[in-house]
Amino acid sequence: MVQAYILIQTEAGRATAVAEAVSSFDGVIRAEDVTGPYDVIVRAQADTVDELGRMVVAKIQRVDGITRTLTCPVVHL
Repeated sequence: MVQAYILIQTEAGRATAVAEAVSSFDGVIRAEDVTGPYDVIVRAQADTVDELGRMVVAKIQRVDGITRTLTCPVVHL
């Protein structure tokens, strides 16, 4: 199991709608709107890194109002 934080920038005023839309996707553990350089932070999981990448590109990045994403896989050192 691979987990990651996905940092999302949105168009002005779209953070809440984006967080609500993304939170309904399979594999999303939590999606919250935040303040700072990113507008939404998502915790997600998938069976493989490839599956996680497909979720980001095929689902999350297609949500209306998202302008940029940054995926940060969780590592256990």
